[in-house]
Amino acid sequence: MSEPQRKQPEFDQANPFLSESTEDVTNLVPRGLRIGAALSWRFIVVIAALYVIVFLIGYLSVVVIPLSIALLLAALLAPAVSKLTMLRFPRGLAAGIVLIAGLAVLGGLLTFVVAQFSSGLPELQKQLTESLNQIKVWLIDGPLHLRQEQIQEFINQAISFLQNNQASITTTALTTAGTVGEIVTGFILTLFILIFFLSGGDQIWKFLVRGVPGRVRNRVDVAGRRGFASLVSYVRATAAVAVVDAVGIGIGLAIVGVPLVIPLATLVFLGAFIPIIGAVIAGAVAVLIALVTKGIVGALIVLAIVIGVMQLESHVLQPILLGRAVKLHPLAVVLAITAGLVAAGIAGALLSVPLLAVLNAGIRSLLHEHDPDPAEIDVLRDQAAQPNDPGEESEAKS
Repeated sequence: MSEPQRKQPEFDQANPFLSESTEDVTNLVPRGLRIGAALSWRFIVVIAALYVIVFLIGYLSVVVIPLSIALLLAALLAPAVSKLTMLRFPRGLAAGIVLIAGLAVLGGLLTFVVAQFSSGLPELQKQLTESLNQIKVWLIDGPLHLRQEQIQEFINQAISFLQNNQASITTTALTTAGTVGEIVTGFILTLFILIFFLSGGDQIWKFLVRGVPGRVRNRVDVAGRRGFASLVSYVRATAAVAVVDAVGIGIGLAIVGVPLVIPLATLVFLGAFIPIIGAVIAGAVAVLIALVTKGIVGALIVLAIVIGVMQLESHVLQPILLGRAVKLHPLAVVLAITAGLVAAGIAGALLSVPLLAVLNAGIRSLLHEHDPDPAEIDVLRDQAAQPNDPGEESEAKS
């Protein structure tokens, strides 16, 4: 005989929390709590995935940073390669000519800057010594009325600090030497990648797109092309803005009579590629040198020139040159630069805004593109960064 089945405990409607029923109790959880829990675990999964991606990028930074810089340089040099290709140059030869010409211009500019800095350094050292002597006299005869012994004691403490931390300074120097080696290696790798981007970038992109499912392949292809078009527009406009900044500030420094005009103008040009932070650093260096060589009045004049040029850049040049294709909100730019600086230092600050521009154009294309056709997109035109969404176009016109 079979054992009698055990009687299941009844569900107590009056006090469900004390019931031993095996019925599903999901309905007893408040709806808001269920939604919050569902959003929470999904959020945790997304954050974990982003953390893994950032960790892998940091771990492979030796490859990722040269690859990213090569992509930026490809966006800058691609129009010149296209011009030579239209003149019936083979694409490989056109890429080689543009790359060699670019290296020659960069090498000549750096050589000229180093020569100018070397020739102006003795005079700058002399003026710096005079400024330090003036500060010393002011500390003694000015409102502070410091004694000669106090100043000398401070100098002796500084020398003792350097002597006591000589091992640490030496270690830092060796680390810097290792960093220089990494920079040289990254430079060579960047050139190697850039050659292939310029000579066969379209074929590389087509090969990558083959891994996307066929039903969304065209949309992903178009989104990627529009992202690269926005990168081309961004680099082109940033280079133009950098030239205007360097020329404007350089002319101002020459009028004031500040030495090392060419090196400072070059620093301004390079700093313009890092939005906000680069301009602040380059301007601060120019003001400090003006303070040492021309005094407080000269430094204030240089500061006014730097602020005026930066205002011209932010309110006139960038809106006109960047246009609607890569227009980003200033808050988004600041947050992107800050996040990039925290995550990857100077390289992160340099690459964060271009990455944001590419993502902005690509995501807009994925969300709003109608009947995408990759063959119709010319990535070297600024308009190619905009999705062909009639709704957006009509809203923009209205």
